[in-house]
Amino acid sequence: MDFQAGILQDGSPMESLEKQLICPICLEMFSKPVVILPCQHNLCRKCANDVFQAANPYWQSRGSLISGGRFRCPSCRHEVLLDRHGVYGLQRNLLVENIIDIYKQECSSRPLKKGEHPMCKEHEDERINIYCVTCEVPTCSMCKVFGAHKDCEVAPLETIFQGQKTELNNCISMLVAGNDRIQTIISQLEDSRQSTEENSEAAKRELCARFDALAALLEEKKSELLQRISHEQGDKTAFIQSLICQYKEQLEKSSRLVETAIQAAEETGGASFLMNAKQLIKTIVEASKGGRLEKIEQGYESMDAFSVSLDHLTEAVRALDFDLAEEDEEYFDGEEEEVEE
Repeated sequence: MDFQAGILQDGSPMESLEKQLICPICLEMFSKPVVILPCQHNLCRKCANDVFQAANPYWQSRGSLISGGRFRCPSCRHEVLLDRHGVYGLQRNLLVENIIDIYKQECSSRPLKKGEHPMCKEHEDERINIYCVTCEVPTCSMCKVFGAHKDCEVAPLETIFQGQKTELNNCISMLVAGNDRIQTIISQLEDSRQSTEENSEAAKRELCARFDALAALLEEKKSELLQRISHEQGDKTAFIQSLICQYKEQLEKSSRLVETAIQAAEETGGASFLMNAKQLIKTIVEASKGGRLEKIEQGYESMDAFSVSLDHLTEAVRALDFDLAEEDEEYFDGEEEEVEE
């Protein structure tokens, strides 16, 4: 700073005021002009512009064709949206600027007390006013002329101070810009995670629907084939049952004919026997010749014709897998090329 804030006593109201007037970027007293962000925090315009330029590297200058930009407040991380004027479109905080002027006037009117400026340890009456570039430490003029730094290269303390302060400010700007980029990546990753979860649930629902449709188709086909087997079973059992009835009827007739023949054979009278024997024998011979009923072929009861082989379907089901679309293949190929590069 270009004024001595240390002349104020610790805990004084002016010291508390000084802490409120420190820029969170350069850690110095606000320099004019002071801009006020939408979140009501203040920044030096130069610091605000540094943060804005770091967060928007393609935004060149006022009048650029690129409209607007954004960056985050270093104090509260609130996102600040800017128009095409950049930080020059932010409102100046004239109240803070006036307070700074009054504060500086108050500080300059107070005398500098002895011991408030760093003094050399080797030469107690000498103030540290130069910087040893060789040893990279602040020192005094007596150390350069007669002391340990007489053969070293030195530079004005203010020059090194300004250079180091500028470098530190640049580092702070880079850190702030890096934090913004990290926050952007985190937001993108969170969106990707949410999209992945939603897409996974949709893929699960689609897969379940497809398998349910396949199961319904298999159930329908099973019912159809079972119906065909039942129909064939009904036809065959009905035909066999009809044959059973025919054979039972023939057996009943044959049994009655046997009883008649036995009774005729027991007849003792020759005349009576001969009157019915010839016709009875003829009836028995005709019954034995014409009583041949239809028979079923060998293997008629077999249902092997309705056997179904599901081996190919089983193999097909086991081989089921997700299709890798051509676009996905090209996408992965492109990623591999980028990794190789």
